[in-house]
Amino acid sequence: MNIEEIKHIISSGEGYNAEFKVRVPQKVKELTQEICAFANAAGGTLLIGVDDDNAIQGVEIDNSKRSAIQNSIHEISPKISCQLEIVIIEGKKVGLVEVTSGPNKPYVLSGAIYVRIGSNTQKLTTAEEMRDFFQQANRIYFDEVSCHGFIPEQDIDADFLTVFKNQSGLSPFVPDEQIFQNLKLYTSEGPFKNGAVLFFGFNTTKYFEKATIRCVAYDGNNKRFIVDDKTMNGPLFLQYQETLSWLRGKLNIRYDIEGAGSGPRIEIWEIPETALKEALINALSHRDYYDKGGRINVELFHNRIEISNPGGLVSAIPDSEFGKRSYSRNPLIFGLFERMKMVEQIGSGITRMKDLMSEVNLPLPEFHYHGMFTVIFQRPVDFEKWVNQWDRQLSENRITILKSIYQNPNVSKRELKDIVGIGSTAIDNNIDFLRKNGFLSRVGSDKGGKWVIQYKTS
Repeated sequence: MNIEEIKHIISSGEGYNAEFKVRVPQKVKELTQEICAFANAAGGTLLIGVDDDNAIQGVEIDNSKRSAIQNSIHEISPKISCQLEIVIIEGKKVGLVEVTSGPNKPYVLSGAIYVRIGSNTQKLTTAEEMRDFFQQANRIYFDEVSCHGFIPEQDIDADFLTVFKNQSGLSPFVPDEQIFQNLKLYTSEGPFKNGAVLFFGFNTTKYFEKATIRCVAYDGNNKRFIVDDKTMNGPLFLQYQETLSWLRGKLNIRYDIEGAGSGPRIEIWEIPETALKEALINALSHRDYYDKGGRINVELFHNRIEISNPGGLVSAIPDSEFGKRSYSRNPLIFGLFERMKMVEQIGSGITRMKDLMSEVNLPLPEFHYHGMFTVIFQRPVDFEKWVNQWDRQLSENRITILKSIYQNPNVSKRELKDIVGIGSTAIDNNIDFLRKNGFLSRVGSDKGGKWVIQYKTS
């Protein structure tokens, strides 16, 4: 790797294939963990003497530290072939370790397996995580497999590549070939990887027929009558954009002119736009592309939106850890979305979707993750029409409680007691009934939280 190539990597920033350290950490093993993770993934470049802002600070690595680093690398099993080199860039010393994707995965350091998830290194600590890694290692990550027949010079979507460069902060003057090399888009045998084709290919369905998003709108709350059916093709990012545009044309959107100040008016979607974006990125990044019969589905009903993709929760994440950690089936694709600043915090997307729905007093999204992964967003409903349909099943007091909460989600039990005109015990009993029967939930603490009405349909 020459100096210009290294400078291109620095300007591109950290990612799935690049890690920067401003200095040698006190525990040299921290460097070796990154190296081990690169070997278990698609390879990568470790630079010492570069900070998180992509600035070259330089570093002094004496013989003692060099020896400690090299000895630590030798502790990785099976052995990998890589060395620490010192290069001079802009008059400053930078440590360089180039790591290739290992042919004998998994690589283990001190009894632990380290893997690359986006721009972070994760240690596998449970039997489920390791079992999933071995399964993936046996069949290889789909997005890391060679896509024979794809010719980058002819089949790349040039317009999207320009968009990618802009959103990733890459210089337009860096040659495309250099970017492809830096992002590790080629396999060791030479062809483009599946993930690179899905992300940058002009005609992705030529190679992956079902790697699309099907958007269907129904007239009602079941699948009997279809009123619109459209399939989104092309690079994954364009599928994402076109799906958002399709949803925008179907959902109710109002505008905040005062909040916009002197700028453009602010769009307020009936379902928070950011929550829908999170769900779509999740589906595109984590779907099981090995499932050649499935595709991502976005289904719009009168009362809800369902976004589903092939592949449930990976076995590396037990049900109890759902929403707390992330483990991608497609780390290359995930890393490319991350470079475009579309993945803010690993493992926080589920929590963010819940928070966004709660902020606008809508029911929390439902998640189903066995076999298929599905997220369900309940659309806003006409409250008066909805609550009136329950007047025969619910007592007058319970209807009054729901109406009071609809008007003020922060209303306290003491205030409800005065509004309804019953005692504290009766208020507690009625609220318990509404919660147990799926009409009501509580978000947050008793003092600082709020009520959320669950618009059940039956």
